[in-house]
Amino acid sequence: MTAARTRIDAHQHFWQIGRGDYGWLTPDLGPIYRDFLPADYEPFLEAHGIAGTILVQAAPTPAETAFMLSLAEDNPFIRGVVGWVDFEAADAAGQIAVLAARPGLVGLRPMIQDIADVTWMLGPQLTPAFEAMERHDLTFDALTLPGHLPHLRKLLGRHPGLKTVIDHGSKPDIRSGEFDNWAEHMSALAGQTKAYCKLSGLVTEAAENWKVEDLKPYVDHLLATFGPDRLIWGSDWPVCTLAASYADWVAATDRLLAGLSEVEIKCVLHDNAVRVYGL
Repeated sequence: MTAARTRIDAHQHFWQIGRGDYGWLTPDLGPIYRDFLPADYEPFLEAHGIAGTILVQAAPTPAETAFMLSLAEDNPFIRGVVGWVDFEAADAAGQIAVLAARPGLVGLRPMIQDIADVTWMLGPQLTPAFEAMERHDLTFDALTLPGHLPHLRKLLGRHPGLKTVIDHGSKPDIRSGEFDNWAEHMSALAGQTKAYCKLSGLVTEAAENWKVEDLKPYVDHLLATFGPDRLIWGSDWPVCTLAASYADWVAATDRLLAGLSEVEIKCVLHDNAVRVYGL
């Protein structure tokens, strides 16, 4: 059943620990504290009907973006790269213009979840970077937590033309069952902005022995607010393997989307990613 559907995996990572710029990736993360490179991903392509992927940054350095773009050049299944730029740099707009000219770069992602100031994204010094992203038609991957959501809504009110994708449903605390505050803010974002949202990364926010039923209220809410036309499927591999295998996540999302029509499922699994990232 799964292989019959064509998917774009709109959120996956590669890393090479020896590069030395993954501050968050420490030995206590056990199974994912090793290199993950294209050969490790390739078995999923045929097994799950993956027509291509979006490779997303995992380190806040220009070297990381260069590393990913080189992987994309050598591995055609990587259809786009979401890189990193120092949004606070005086020449951020110029750096973005240079990167936008590189084949394969489709978006940028500051690591907002790791920045202590939840209002950081609203700083006036970042405006030139966001304007440059709009100018060059790059997608803004918003790596946010629930506490960032009112500030993200304000940011997108300032930049209504900025193509934005909220990563991992903004990481609701499924483990603790917290729902209402997250749901209210996601509803507001869906209703007041043109943002898209990734159906990804939820298993690592759930309890260790998670079940599909634990995820269902959150996915149902995203479907009810953003709708099938603004949800984008991704695996968050290999981070997801802390909580689920690739096949487990494919099976879980097949169940969670089972109430949709085949046309709507195709939007979530494939078409929305192609449109938003310009693949």
